[in-house]
Amino acid sequence: MPRDNTSDFYRQNAETYANRARSLPKQQLDAFLAGLARGAAILELGCGGGQDSVYMLSQGFDVTPTDGSAELATQAEALIGRPVRIMLFQELDADSAFDGVWAHASLLHVPRSELPDVFARIRRALRPGGLLHASFKAGEAEGHDGFGRYYNYPSAEWLSELLTKGGWGNIALSEYDGGGYDGKPTRWLTVSAQR
Repeated sequence: MPRDNTSDFYRQNAETYANRARSLPKQQLDAFLAGLARGAAILELGCGGGQDSVYMLSQGFDVTPTDGSAELATQAEALIGRPVRIMLFQELDADSAFDGVWAHASLLHVPRSELPDVFARIRRALRPGGLLHASFKAGEAEGHDGFGRYYNYPSAEWLSELLTKGGWGNIALSEYDGGGYDGKPTRWLTVSAQR
């Protein structure tokens, strides 16, 4: 996360954010998990309150939850019942260790200039054929929301080009309307890709 108001926001609002009413992205989770063998190793980047990790664990997968916020990690640990690694995306250094990477509404805080390196780190962390799921708030230019949180706001074309240049295969993008923590209507961009 950029060292600006984004990390401050999660530090100061961890309990409220982690315990907010949130619909599980079950359709996207199930689609992601369907592409993996039962028991597959999944790295969750930016687990937030831990709800997605709990669901994946309940479905029989081996999940490693991580978050860049120590305060959010503490909240997630209480829900998940296992340690959450405190790690920024830029610190990921695994090599062929995971079958899938779940990064739902988390990579959207990575500065655009750092996204190529972060995607390269994720690709390296995946085993050959491994799957990535990531979602972003769609847009045309980076900026901040009303809470001061940074967002990279990519377009589908920009993101597709970035992943293609990074060597990813089977890239699939979709867009849908939803909301966010700020309560404002949000255009979401979801991507799946394969190492």
